[in-house]
Amino acid sequence: MSVAGLILAAGSGSRLGQPKALVELGGERLVDRAVRVLRDGGCEPIVVVSGAAPFEVDGAAVFANPDWATGMGSSLRVGLTALTDSDADAVVVSLVDQPDIGPEVVRRVIAAHHAGATVATATYDGKRRNPVLLARGTWAEVAHLAEGDAGARPYLAAHADEITAVPCEDLGSPADIDTPDDLARARGEGSAPAAG
Repeated sequence: MSVAGLILAAGSGSRLGQPKALVELGGERLVDRAVRVLRDGGCEPIVVVSGAAPFEVDGAAVFANPDWATGMGSSLRVGLTALTDSDADAVVVSLVDQPDIGPEVVRRVIAAHHAGATVATATYDGKRRNPVLLARGTWAEVAHLAEGDAGARPYLAAHADEITAVPCEDLGSPADIDTPDDLARARGEGSAPAAG
């Protein structure tokens, strides 16, 4: 069973003041880190959805979302459409701005799928966050329901009884980088000091 990876990286980072995908943390762009995490976690192929800023990424196919400003839903649709011709039977969807989620989280979510889960979400202290695994059979409805910034949430709400929760608080944190303060915190905790 092949599991694809999908990274949503189209936003402008309005509160941060720059597109999150291109932000560097520990000498690595967040988008490159996100690709590495999915690849090391067992995803292949990997698709990245861009938007506000064009970029290329080694090890992934980049698809531009011309409607990125409408929110995450349109990027999710672009990514799922891009994977339609792949042989993947599921996809792990992740966000570009959660640097404390590592490959171990991805592996654990994929393991839930191999054990029979159709939809699996990483949870932290009982709260559903990212990444989210979606079996191929869900993609059409997920794409249909994805609007604005809701992403897969409308689908997950409509199918709550089908979701396998995968506790991951022992492996990482879903903290995201939305503001300059978030970025400063992330750099202070997890990156080497900048060379003088």
